[in-house]
Amino acid sequence: MLKETLIAMRDLPRLKEITGILFRHGLGQFAQRLKLPRALAKAGAWLNLPLPEGDEGLPPPVRVRLAFEELGPTFIKLGQILSTRVDVFPPEWIAEFEKLQSHVPPLHPEQVPQLVKHALGSSIEELFDEFEMQPIGSASIAQVHRATLKDGTVVAVKLRRPGIVPKVQADLRILEHIAGLIELEFPDARRYQPTGIVNEFARSLNREMNLAVEARNMERFGRDFADDPFVHVPGVYWDYTNPAVNVQDFIDGHAATRVDMLREAGLDPTTLADRGADAVLRMILINGFFHADPHPGNVIFQPDNCIAFIDFGMVGRISHTRRDEIVDLLAALSERDERAMIDVLIEWTGTTPVDEDKFADDISEFMFQYEHIPLKDLNISQLIIDIMSLIRDHGIVLPPDMAMLFKALITLEGLGRQLNPDFQLVEHLTPFVRELILNRYTPQTLLKRGKQTLVEAASIIGDLPRDLIRLGKDIRHGKFRINFDLQRLDSFGRQIDRTANRLTMGIVTGCLIIGSSIVMTVDAGPKLFGLPFFGFMGFMVAFFNSLWLIWSIWRAGKEW
Repeated sequence: MLKETLIAMRDLPRLKEITGILFRHGLGQFAQRLKLPRALAKAGAWLNLPLPEGDEGLPPPVRVRLAFEELGPTFIKLGQILSTRVDVFPPEWIAEFEKLQSHVPPLHPEQVPQLVKHALGSSIEELFDEFEMQPIGSASIAQVHRATLKDGTVVAVKLRRPGIVPKVQADLRILEHIAGLIELEFPDARRYQPTGIVNEFARSLNREMNLAVEARNMERFGRDFADDPFVHVPGVYWDYTNPAVNVQDFIDGHAATRVDMLREAGLDPTTLADRGADAVLRMILINGFFHADPHPGNVIFQPDNCIAFIDFGMVGRISHTRRDEIVDLLAALSERDERAMIDVLIEWTGTTPVDEDKFADDISEFMFQYEHIPLKDLNISQLIIDIMSLIRDHGIVLPPDMAMLFKALITLEGLGRQLNPDFQLVEHLTPFVRELILNRYTPQTLLKRGKQTLVEAASIIGDLPRDLIRLGKDIRHGKFRINFDLQRLDSFGRQIDRTANRLTMGIVTGCLIIGSSIVMTVDAGPKLFGLPFFGFMGFMVAFFNSLWLIWSIWRAGKEW
């Protein structure tokens, strides 16, 4: 276990800090289960962990959220990602993860000029006509300043915080190994694929720290909505943009968080809700590339009831196959087709074993609850929550893209109802679904699908003789192998190794006792305290071996 826990000597101080914070928030049992304190002590990182205090009376979701806030940017981002996993966590956990926000003070104004020069190679005076040192937004990864280019263009300058990359990378290494430990020590957690979640999170966070990636996302959205006069996406100034800085159009308007001021500004909240819903659904169902976090802080309302989206660090991608599955799911729900709904959800299970008979019964009961609800009155958020509760009960884990999609839809419907209490997302969803279903059966689509099927069939038939010949050669030469992936096999091997060591030490100790007893009966050789020297030393070594065996067996019993 020591090997899995100690990622690298340079990460030990951070690992000690993480362990201490877990204990401080009453999560010491979890840390002990992963053997973090024992591993740190073996490495020489002597811990002075405080006893759990202050959080004992709080529910576990609250304690985890408080611990994540204290652990800093990486864990806050992890909590925000986990808030999208409505298929893994029940509502009370999702609600706490959604509260995680980056409360990070801005950089000192004296640091900003140095940061700009390091990122762009020139001073602020050489690059900008004006530059506001006080940021208009500050988060854990970057902060945003308002500035004016030499040609008079007002821009937003997004600067990555200094030193954030190595700190996040250290946290990601630790998280990767903690995820592996969770899969080893908590068998029930394996079905939720902690290692897969951490790997997906690491990819997402690395993309988010690269501000040039966000700029490319903005350009993609800009092209997707170039023909929509009511949706605005900031333009990118590539001469001033790289992984550490992002310069984009400054978006002015009213934040979606101030609904009370919209009417005073001459804006219509109902129109804004409709246009926002249509824009996000177009991203998802037509473009397959969507803003994964359309919360009020990332949506700006402008004159003429236009909508601008900002902060494209977190985006989702949906393949054509996945979009077809979403359409099939919605169509099955509208037509009360239990079999079609089961087929889609089973497809999402991947390799997870599912009791299909029990699953079918639960789907039938679920469909009965929605049987008499008109489609126009369907609450999409509640529908998604009910589906997620159903699949959680059966241990089904959604693909990451679907989890992010469902979270975006829930956020979208919440924003729509914040603007218009009578807002119904399903009314906007239905035309998109109908159009996608009709497009499946156009002559062009059918011809394209037929050609693709013929090409795939010809490829399989053409490769079959070669594959059979290769298989025969492998069998004849003894190269045919079957790979098994056995969970906890490495841990089992370590247990066998420890047991063998104790058994060997016990045999050696017994032999020493017998041999020393024989030597003690021989009155010859050197003496110590009037006793034969070698016999006395043999008994002493056997005594200390016995103490080690007793301590080793006791410690093994304490490891749980």
